[in-house]
Amino acid sequence: MKPLLLTPAARLAAAAPSTLSRLLRLQSGRHHAHASSSSNRLLPPLLRPPRDGFRGGRLIASSSSQMAAPADAPGGSADAFEVIRAHQEKAARLPPVEEIRTILDQSVRGVLATHSQGHVGYPSGSMVDFACDQDGSPILAVSSLAIHSKNLSENPKCSLLVAKDPEDRTDTVITVYGDATPVSDQEKDAVRSAYLRRHPEAFWVDFGDFRFLHIKPKAVRYVSGVATAILGSGEFSAAEFKEAKVDPISQFSTPITSHMNKDHSDDTKLIVQYSTTVKVDFAYMLDVDSLGFNVKAGYDGSVLKLRIPFPRRAQDRKDVKTLIVEMLQAAKASSSSAE
Repeated sequence: MKPLLLTPAARLAAAAPSTLSRLLRLQSGRHHAHASSSSNRLLPPLLRPPRDGFRGGRLIASSSSQMAAPADAPGGSADAFEVIRAHQEKAARLPPVEEIRTILDQSVRGVLATHSQGHVGYPSGSMVDFACDQDGSPILAVSSLAIHSKNLSENPKCSLLVAKDPEDRTDTVITVYGDATPVSDQEKDAVRSAYLRRHPEAFWVDFGDFRFLHIKPKAVRYVSGVATAILGSGEFSAAEFKEAKVDPISQFSTPITSHMNKDHSDDTKLIVQYSTTVKVDFAYMLDVDSLGFNVKAGYDGSVLKLRIPFPRRAQDRKDVKTLIVEMLQAAKASSSSAE
């Protein structure tokens, strides 16, 4: 199945009818697993309220249909959100299949759908913890007493839904379709170690009624936003997903973003302003990979998720620091010359 493709013109046309459609979405019509150009990147959502918009998860009214551009936006009178849109379309990102593989690898919880045995014909949903093995297959530790465990014993077909940001329904949602299979005795030690790396306090995995299961993917589908007028989506086969690599920098994402948000939030904001040419009110670093980082930023009452690319690919954790320092120095130099 090929991913949904929408041209920019078609996306704007589709956005016209409804209030939700007025939310500017940064989705380019792409998403094939082997895409390599910047126009084929998986882009994060950007919320723009022309007359209506969202703040704090609520739909609000705004007094103007046009947002004033910052003084340093190209052309002076250009719409700041159009400036950001153009910036985001060119921002370097991981290939979609690698980005999805990386998100899953860093995730720890999802909703497992199984075939109900007690209510035949109906799906049964369970919130479960999981980890991924080296092939990207989700690992579950299930009790024989759990309803989903009993369901899987009768029918191993299932799906696992994972939200990159459970608090933000406009962010990426991934569904893994596959069969839940018992982990062999030969694999158990490696699987147990992989699970405990993500869930170090899960002492109960050694209880007698618990066992490990693999969900062997048949297909992996993603949607870059829920309840929005325009969706970017795609699907990967089991082979495509298995061949994809987890981004090596993602394992350092939490310590890097925690440090930046705690001690260098003003520096992050300055880098975002320099990269986008838009004077954001704040910038909160969300995650980091080899090609850049994602932020949640504020501009004139709107909250935006933006992609900030590195000048080049980061080689290791130390190199990420080097790149951020270089970007900050460039931003400060630009700010000084502007004054």
